[in-house]
Amino acid sequence: MKTLDQIAAQLQGYDPQALPANSVLEFLAALVTPVQQRMETQLFDALGRVLAEDVIAPFDVPPHDNSAMDGYAFDASQLKPGADLRLQVMGTALAGKAWRASIGAGQCLKIMTGAIIPAGLDTVVPQEMVRIDGDTIVIAPGLLKAGDNRRLRGEDLKQGLPALLSGERLTPARLGLVASLGLSRVVCFRPLRVAYFSTGDEILSLGEAPREGAVYDSNRYTVFGMLKRMGCEVLDMGVVRDDPARLEVAFKQAAEQADAIITSGGVSVGEADHTKTMMKKLGDVAFWRIAMRPGRPMAVGKIAKTAIEGQAKSAILFGLPGNPVAVMVTFLAFVRPALLQMMGCTQTAQPLLKAKSLEAIRKKAGRTEYQRGWVSTAADGSLQVKTTGNQGSGVLSSMTQANGLMVLHHDQGNFGVGDMVDVLMFDGAI
Repeated sequence: MKTLDQIAAQLQGYDPQALPANSVLEFLAALVTPVQQRMETQLFDALGRVLAEDVIAPFDVPPHDNSAMDGYAFDASQLKPGADLRLQVMGTALAGKAWRASIGAGQCLKIMTGAIIPAGLDTVVPQEMVRIDGDTIVIAPGLLKAGDNRRLRGEDLKQGLPALLSGERLTPARLGLVASLGLSRVVCFRPLRVAYFSTGDEILSLGEAPREGAVYDSNRYTVFGMLKRMGCEVLDMGVVRDDPARLEVAFKQAAEQADAIITSGGVSVGEADHTKTMMKKLGDVAFWRIAMRPGRPMAVGKIAKTAIEGQAKSAILFGLPGNPVAVMVTFLAFVRPALLQMMGCTQTAQPLLKAKSLEAIRKKAGRTEYQRGWVSTAADGSLQVKTTGNQGSGVLSSMTQANGLMVLHHDQGNFGVGDMVDVLMFDGAI
């Protein structure tokens, strides 16, 4: 694993005192490595996990040509331009039961959605498109062409080919796809273990009595929630006071038990506390002033393990700011993509959507701003967004009122009403 100095040397214009957001992502992508351990996992336990090997289709999906809707199956070669087609109905094919008798010229088969289309038939006319005359149907000319409303064998998945690829994260849809192949287990990378604690003498744990100048620890619960939604195993280490001995014990314990460590508080540039000192003592750590708002101070690095587990000789450290909104923004913008990479996921970047701003926004070029916003659908079907009001980094309620972050990029300036802005949707991450 490269040292932080080696990674920094590869970044053009690296400046830890004014680091652009894109450089943070580039740095973290070079710093972290995926876990290597694999484990076979029951499908019901696999949601959010990352596949460690391809899932190969054991058979074609669908396994037979079948009907895409309720209607009548027939041989389309009988269709004649400008003429009605009259067909005698010979029976009904139900889903899950193959029709064994043959269907000849001038004949058809009533068929239900999903039922196997017998050999010699290639087209299904929807039942609402026919005229029924006793035991016959009449199909008007020009309504159909050969192959309409037929699902072909293997058109979804081909036997022997990958249905899902290693590095894909198992979503509900992907779980369903695996189950459709008759598979009850998948091979995944083991869950990422992440230790988290808050720092500072001013932080109160729930249950403690209020005292002047102290605040209850909200960061511990938002970080816990975001990590759990990612599928991480979370080691909750509570609140650690700003005391060298306690901090050293916490960092060492976290490094031994976890792949990554997340802290909040104690990383501001020039801050006179023991957290930064202990980070430097125990690991290779860089302290950044990121050109962003909110969340300017951040620490990143490695804390050495004394007991080597697998190939990991150190735990990755993310030292986040102390303000509640800044913690969530830096987590979503930087930590989450890095953790997904550590989980073995090949798709770590969440796509940005375009939305029309409903208000003017003042913005200084030279930093990336992440403003809390509410995205909605306009009358014409396009996306629109407005801020949630006060954008202070300590205004936690602004995150509860938002469904995404307006990402105002480094080189962009002021925005006017109607201008298009990029939006990072929360999408269940918070």
